[in-house]
Amino acid sequence: MNNKNKSLIYILFLCVISLNVFAGSKIAILEFELKDLTLKPRIPAEIKRTASIKPLLETELKTANYEIINIEPKDQKFADSGIGYLFDHHDIAAKLGKKVGADYVLVGRLHKPSFLFSYLMGHLIRVKDGKLIGNYISEAKGPNIKLTIKTVQSLAVKIDNTLDNNYTPPPAKK
Repeated sequence: MNNKNKSLIYILFLCVISLNVFAGSKIAILEFELKDLTLKPRIPAEIKRTASIKPLLETELKTANYEIINIEPKDQKFADSGIGYLFDHHDIAAKLGKKVGADYVLVGRLHKPSFLFSYLMGHLIRVKDGKLIGNYISEAKGPNIKLTIKTVQSLAVKIDNTLDNNYTPPPAKK
């Protein structure tokens, strides 16, 4: 092989390596569960708000170059043995992430003890060893969609602080 071909192969090799260096961490975000302790639990508006959290969080983390890995809802449901199971069983959540090639799995919950406020909670689990590396809580006062978005952004900041430090939330609107 001549020097020109060796140089070309070396350059291609460096390009492949650099692509891996600049790729973000691979995160699988599970559907958030609703733990509603109010006198009128699981009203349609809260179910809708809870369902909006995962796509909002995925959008925020994509802006910071994280690769979002999909776990099929049927696979999550199959692994889940009830409210709080995956939130409390990091090893089972890690197996779901390993199955799809994720580096991390985020298991989330919307915990609503009152009509006035709720908590967006997340457990970030490292897939390779099933260890909890992040336990996050962000408070939301009221069910307003703008407040939910701000709370999701707050959660994204906390996740990013644990991982790659690439995320910058959008500036507040006046």
